[in-house]
Amino acid sequence: MSSSLHRLSLVRLAEEIRRGAISPVDAVRCMMDRIAAHDGALHAFAHLNDAALDQARRAEAEIAAGLVRGPLHGVPLAAKDLFDTADMPTEFGSPVLRGRRPRQDATVIARLRAAGAIILGKTTLTEGAYADHHPDVVPPVNPWGAAHWTGTSSSGSGVAVAAGLIWGALGTDTGGSIRLPSSCCGVTGIKPTWGRVSRAGALALAPSLDHMGPMARSVADAVTLLGVMAGADPRDPTASQLAVPDYMAELSKPVRGLTIGIDRGLLKARADDQVLASIEHVIEVMTGLGARFVEVTLPPIEPALTGWAVQCAVEAAIVHREHWSTRAAEYGPRLAALIERGHRHTAFELAEAQEHRRDFAGAMEALYAACDVLLIPGLPVAGPTLDYMSGLGEDPAAILAIGPFTAPFDVSGQPTITVPCGTSEKTRDGGGIPLGCQFAGPRFAEALIARTAHAFQTATDWHTRRPAGYA
Repeated sequence: MSSSLHRLSLVRLAEEIRRGAISPVDAVRCMMDRIAAHDGALHAFAHLNDAALDQARRAEAEIAAGLVRGPLHGVPLAAKDLFDTADMPTEFGSPVLRGRRPRQDATVIARLRAAGAIILGKTTLTEGAYADHHPDVVPPVNPWGAAHWTGTSSSGSGVAVAAGLIWGALGTDTGGSIRLPSSCCGVTGIKPTWGRVSRAGALALAPSLDHMGPMARSVADAVTLLGVMAGADPRDPTASQLAVPDYMAELSKPVRGLTIGIDRGLLKARADDQVLASIEHVIEVMTGLGARFVEVTLPPIEPALTGWAVQCAVEAAIVHREHWSTRAAEYGPRLAALIERGHRHTAFELAEAQEHRRDFAGAMEALYAACDVLLIPGLPVAGPTLDYMSGLGEDPAAILAIGPFTAPFDVSGQPTITVPCGTSEKTRDGGGIPLGCQFAGPRFAEALIARTAHAFQTATDWHTRRPAGYA
């Protein structure tokens, strides 16, 4: 099984480890071997854990002695390099924080370790979790096609999962940074409700917009991680006190009779033909499973997007105030431009942005009186190339042009799940680039949107496909 070990789902791997059929040592070695073989070309990892094999041996001994710590015991995972790890650097994709060694794990890292997970490494991200990698950082490469975008900013996590270098990874999402890499790399990503997962020990881009979530091959794998990550946290007073559901148990519930809303006017105005065709495919599949589609109209997204740009800039300027005054020259151009805009925005502009945000969030929550969940694309364009994306980042309007289906849900704080739902037309690299769709729901409806997405995955095989050369 060793040659095909990486093909196992996270859920299956965890089961096999618990019953002693697979050693955590073998699982870690499998990923280390694949990272050694492939990451020189992919650049998904920023750091590797030198103690991973020792931790795997300890997990193996514990399981053999009948001590199972939790549902992830012995499972290797990765974390975006903005989550504090006491045994590895946390550098935020920035030379300003190079060599930073936290003394304490982020809450989500501590919870994963308590459940038995082995944090094998830290994944590459855009500088400060914003729009682009620092010029000194080699950006991750999309394993589906080197000429194509990996998505911001959890790019390394998306690439690592897609290429089979890890079974699951942590990401964060401020304007789409879990969902855009998930769409581009053909993996499953969950942006939970804001407050569902603690932000303690996670370096921030814009705290009121930042969401922590998992990325994995399938819905079942992703909710396994979410169930461990979620919950109240005394280190984060904004973390919700609501009980965490048994997400896995919810997946088995049927979707027959579920009402799914779709805003065709928004999609036709913003999405290209290939994206629209992939959405029609999802509609066909879900209708065949017994779901019912209804036409809905989202509240205007432009004020929400404009407000997002203002709030993100102001909050980023606050986050970086300690280093900006003395080390501004060390920042890359994209993040520097964001921080500079944050300093220029007036109190009036910020108050207006916050008012737009409150109105939009309220209108979005009210929308679910007409449907149970929403279906929406992940990206407005199919398989965007690096050339296409090269002009984005300096102008906030240009950035938001790629995220009209993602950033609004960061503004509203509502949960979405992204799953593969097709591929683009063949590219110069020889194959298609994955396309993703989102199922969105009201606040704290993670179980419902996961059940919907899982039903789609049980009826399709998009999430099982792997890029050539990494199967």
